[in-house]
Amino acid sequence: MPWVEVAREVEVEPSLYAADFSQLGEQVAALVGAGARVFHFDAGDGHFIPEITIGPVVLASLAPLMRGWGGALDCHLMVAEPERHFEAVAKAGGASVTFHVEACDSPARAVAHARGLGLGVGLAFNPETSVEDAVVAAEGADLVLCMSIHPGYSGQEFMPESVGRIERLRKLLPENVRIQVDGGINATTIGPAREAGADLFVAGSAIFWRDDPPAAYLELSELVRNPAHG
Repeated sequence: MPWVEVAREVEVEPSLYAADFSQLGEQVAALVGAGARVFHFDAGDGHFIPEITIGPVVLASLAPLMRGWGGALDCHLMVAEPERHFEAVAKAGGASVTFHVEACDSPARAVAHARGLGLGVGLAFNPETSVEDAVVAAEGADLVLCMSIHPGYSGQEFMPESVGRIERLRKLLPENVRIQVDGGINATTIGPAREAGADLFVAGSAIFWRDDPPAAYLELSELVRNPAHG
């Protein structure tokens, strides 16, 4: 199912990188039961980031389940030469690809390539990349992903300066381009990120490392949909 048809106006995306892979199917099913529609799928190649994470084989095993549940897999490619992997993501059942401006020679070409495969498109940028450069590179994308940590390990702390970067993004981007934030999102940081203008929130350890992941997901969702309750 197309990503844009699944994502709500405000969406918390559980990040599968933080899941317990011995119980992956059960954890995903429980979160779908709690209302999760879009799951964040982090692919790392050991080059663009130090870690090797998960790839098309895992994606292909989850995609049929996700389609049956009416959900989507939002694929974040933390890889060098991301265009090389777009076709594999599409064949495996991914709904979208988000690639890093730092890893791509021609963002415009990459956006066109992904569109040609029927994928939604996002552009990510690291903390050291300027907001202005990211906005220029993101022309034609559905979303811009503001990394609020250096990409890699789960459980890192949210970088406070990310709030100002999100605010600048919202001022510079067209209204129809979504702002996603990834890194250190939890019950404390999700409110400031929402107030700054983000509307898609990737949460890994704040969901999967809790005793009750569905309850943690619901708590975060309530905080962004009804900020006065936070």
